Amino acid sequence: MDRIAHYRTLIKNILTKYDQLATNPPTFGVETLLAFDEERDQYLWFQVGWTQKERVRGITVHIRMKDNKIWIEEDWTEEGIANALVEAGVPKSDIVLAFHPPEVRCDTNFAHF
Repeated sequence: MDRIAHYRTLIKNILTKYDQLATNPPTFGVETLLAFDEERDQYLWFQVGWTQKERVRGITVHIRMKDNKIWIEEDWTEEGIANALVEAGVPKSDIVLAFHPPEVRCDTNFAHF
């Protein structure tokens, strides 16, 4: 399996695991959803629904593949998806924390563009 195909599999497995943990027990009226678009290399974990008083909608994690790197565009997890990817064997040099401004990324231990 080539590197990018391996990364796709890791991303899907990690997001699926997070989704299963977050929906146990489920929140009444709110769905957590996963959207995997391998053709465009976009991976989302998000919520939609209603609580008693308000609309719930939001992206917890958005990851995309770009320039043969994993770009984390949004990450509201406590541990950080980047750390889960590193634990799964992805080198930090292949992960871009795109939710940080470009001038700050060079201060992280991850790739910067």
